[in-house]
Amino acid sequence: MAQTTLPPADLLPVRREATFSYRLVRLVGVPLLHLIFRFDVTGKENIPRSGNYIVIANHLNWLDEFAILLLFPVEPRLHFLADPTLLVTRKVQWFIVRHTGGFVPVVRERHGDPALFRHVDRALEVGGAVAIFPEGNYGPAEGELMPFKKGFAHFAIKAGVPVVPIALSGTKDLWLRKPIKVVIGKPILPAGHTPESLTDVGYQRVKELMPVYREEPGRKLLRRQLTHLF
Repeated sequence: MAQTTLPPADLLPVRREATFSYRLVRLVGVPLLHLIFRFDVTGKENIPRSGNYIVIANHLNWLDEFAILLLFPVEPRLHFLADPTLLVTRKVQWFIVRHTGGFVPVVRERHGDPALFRHVDRALEVGGAVAIFPEGNYGPAEGELMPFKKGFAHFAIKAGVPVVPIALSGTKDLWLRKPIKVVIGKPILPAGHTPESLTDVGYQRVKELMPVYREEPGRKLLRRQLTHLF
């Protein structure tokens, strides 16, 4: 796809409050996901009760974003950083994203785009929350973690907001009623950290939280369809 057809980093508005359309999508999506998968969540008490924050997590498949969205409070509004290259080719999904917000397009070809940094800073300034997958791509396998990029650390230090680490297990390959484990760790305060040290601490915390993955025996209904749904 030509670079000029991809959206700018600041295409969608950022805000603390959840939009009506987002609440509507969540109203349908949360029970639907609970119907399709079995979520085992640990550490929900670690989600900050006041103020905003940055969420970091390992990344295995499309379900990761939805799992985080359904587990975290509606407000402050979560804004995901993600590459829209494939998303813009899927008209229905892109229409939903455009109208619900909560998405900051990160086009890899525009490395260092200042609009991206300004838009993320703005999301945190107005009280919104930001979710980032610091690996930058899907991880190779369950339980494995690729090196983290430093972007989340720069944002957290500049805004003075805590970083909430999450470890996801079971989302690489999906099937009907598969157990999905989500472990939420205690927030990491950015005070006293450099971008490098905060990145290292974030990586180690997610690695420590990572549950041991064991694939259950038995039939795995709709495995191919659900794994490659998006």
